[in-house]
Amino acid sequence: MVKALDRKLLRDLWHMRGQAIAIALVLMCGVATFIMFLATLHALLVTQEAYYREYRFADMFVSLKRAPESVAARIRSIEGVARAQTRVVAQVRLEIPDFPEPVMALMVSSPESNANSLNALYLSSGSLPDPLRPDEVVVSKPFAEAHGLKLGERFTALLNGRHQRLRLVGTALSPEFIEQMRPGAATPDPKRFGVMWMGRRALGEAFDMHGAFNDVAIGLSPKADSAAVIARVDQLLAPYGGLGAYTREDQRSHRFLSQELDQLGTLATLFPTIFLGVAAFLLHVVIGRLVATQREQVASLKAFGYSNGALMWHYLKLVGLIAAIGIVGGTMLGAWFGSLLSGVYQEFYHFPYLRFTLPPKTFLGAAAISLFAAGAGTALAIRRTAALRPAQAMRPEAPARYTVSWVERLGARRLLSQPARMILRHIQRARWHSLLTVFGVALAGGVILTSLFQRDTVTYMLDVQFRQAQRDDLAVLFTEPASARARSELAALPGVQRVEVFRTVPVRLRFGPASYRTAIRGMENGGDLQRLLDTGLRPVPLPAQGILLTDYLAAMLGVRAGDRLQVEVLEGRRPLREVVVSGIVKEYIGVSAYMELRALNTLMHEGPALSGAWLAVDSAALPELYRRLARMPRVQGMAQREQEIRNFDAMMEQTMLFFSSIATIFAIIIAFGVIYNSARIALTERGHELASLRVLGFTRAEIAYILLGELGLLTLVALPLGLLTGRAMCYYIAHSLQNDLYRVPVVLEARTYAFSVLVVVVAAILSGLAVRRRLDQLDLVAVLKTSE
Repeated sequence: MVKALDRKLLRDLWHMRGQAIAIALVLMCGVATFIMFLATLHALLVTQEAYYREYRFADMFVSLKRAPESVAARIRSIEGVARAQTRVVAQVRLEIPDFPEPVMALMVSSPESNANSLNALYLSSGSLPDPLRPDEVVVSKPFAEAHGLKLGERFTALLNGRHQRLRLVGTALSPEFIEQMRPGAATPDPKRFGVMWMGRRALGEAFDMHGAFNDVAIGLSPKADSAAVIARVDQLLAPYGGLGAYTREDQRSHRFLSQELDQLGTLATLFPTIFLGVAAFLLHVVIGRLVATQREQVASLKAFGYSNGALMWHYLKLVGLIAAIGIVGGTMLGAWFGSLLSGVYQEFYHFPYLRFTLPPKTFLGAAAISLFAAGAGTALAIRRTAALRPAQAMRPEAPARYTVSWVERLGARRLLSQPARMILRHIQRARWHSLLTVFGVALAGGVILTSLFQRDTVTYMLDVQFRQAQRDDLAVLFTEPASARARSELAALPGVQRVEVFRTVPVRLRFGPASYRTAIRGMENGGDLQRLLDTGLRPVPLPAQGILLTDYLAAMLGVRAGDRLQVEVLEGRRPLREVVVSGIVKEYIGVSAYMELRALNTLMHEGPALSGAWLAVDSAALPELYRRLARMPRVQGMAQREQEIRNFDAMMEQTMLFFSSIATIFAIIIAFGVIYNSARIALTERGHELASLRVLGFTRAEIAYILLGELGLLTLVALPLGLLTGRAMCYYIAHSLQNDLYRVPVVLEARTYAFSVLVVVVAAILSGLAVRRRLDQLDLVAVLKTSE
């Protein structure tokens, strides 16, 4: 008996091969999405943890003006400090051959030995600088690759106002600089900013730090109280211009990476849940309806003595085999895409290696969800059929009683043809099946929106941030706060058409138990090159007194307009101030606080100090302007807005839009699979009825119109529902992706809606054409032999 059932299983599988392939493809896409995201996230987290551990990423950091080396022993004696490594760190300007634009670098002193140092270097090529050679440097690998620098090449750096020729002796990566982004930038730019390491003695002498340091990396003991250590370190370094110690969580590179991994973790939960959930639901519905169409076969098998358990096992094996094809294919495809996506992240974050594995629990989770959905649909269908007596189940179902549809009752009866009335009456009679078809098609259209909306979102964010709010051509940063005279000096440079100045002060904002480390930017009222926008994207004037916070920062601190914030300044004498929150502004990238320039100068008890300026520049004069700015020793760095836009766009294309494209392909396959299966099952369920109509004299075109017209009508009803469902899912995804790196608005362009509708319509047309071929092959003889 088992062998006979197994032969039947293979015959059934071959007979329904089109549907089986469609079901397997739908499931494959859901499983592949699940595997791709979770395997990528697992690989990055494992790689990050191993890299931090093996190369001894520090637990705490602090910068200061200058302290003698003897202070290091006092830092090491603080309870909870396991080790402290003093360094010299400085921002420098570079002159790279054949690259006319300004280039900045963060120069860090390297330890004499890399074996036991904190933030150890992973040497990609070459060697560490010779401590006795003042011209040798190691540069970050991304910077060297961006400029095509080779070992032994030379370039010029401006070290503390003096030009010095440097020789490249090695390229390296560091856990401290996984993300390499210049201060004030929104995106990494390895062509215009890099990290370099020079011998401690050589760099110290260049910056008058011989026997002294201005930066400390600290490793904490396992049970250390980080807050207590910070308090002791700050107290110790305050006389030496300490800028405030902070833990790894506030370290720029780690925070950037953590935020990105958190967002990837959110996507790794949401997208697989949506895709695999949709696939599982559709599988449940499709399998249930498919098994229900075999009620006569089930009855015949029961009549030959097969038990309900044997029949249940037979159909479970059938759907299990289909599901297994989808699971295996999805696992292989997901693992492949996961390795590609992990490689993209490895290059973007500059990990020296990638530990990509497929965790067994990820595969088992996808398999369990898929098999449960398929098994549940099968079990319910078998239970309903097995409950009938064999003699009853072997007969076709009794003809259904059709009643006048509600559309006809509204007065449209005379306007409808007979086949059209049959379509409406069947939909009304089979309400549940019709509803499931509509919901399935709607979900298929909705997942297409979820995979595409990020493209529209990125375009919108770029427009708001870099065209409506940030409108300058060039931003200039000073090495230290400058006087108001700097404005006139910049305005006199060739090609400069407009100058707007700003002051930036690093702070820690506190409100009750909540705190956040950021910066207050002082701006001039009435400026046009940099504007603050409200939630309606209208310009917001700066108040004469008080502070404006971005909406996300205000939410993190739990403050509203009128509340008083405590401001701990993290430069100079580090005064503690209080300021009133005057309002909230809207920003999608980063979190900041803003004040009117003179109000910020007053808060700092200083004169009209400036940290930099925004310039409107004639593009033809940019090369000469770069050269003039490069000769100004007080200019620390420059940023071109158009280049920021290109960098942001490239960053999004490398990461978010990569898996968005994959998700779109999967969504299209799911849509085709769902609609094709709906059409085929409808044909199977109504084949006897349609063949009877042919016997009664209906033409092939008329019965095709009845079946495909019903599918078309249900598809039309599903289209707006699918757009609403997809939009709701997009809102849920966007709400889950909020963090202090960037916030994702829900922006869906008309072309995105149109594409979703087009995919569903094309899938319906192609499915209709495939079913039409089957309609033409209906067995009329079998209908004539049926007993009344």
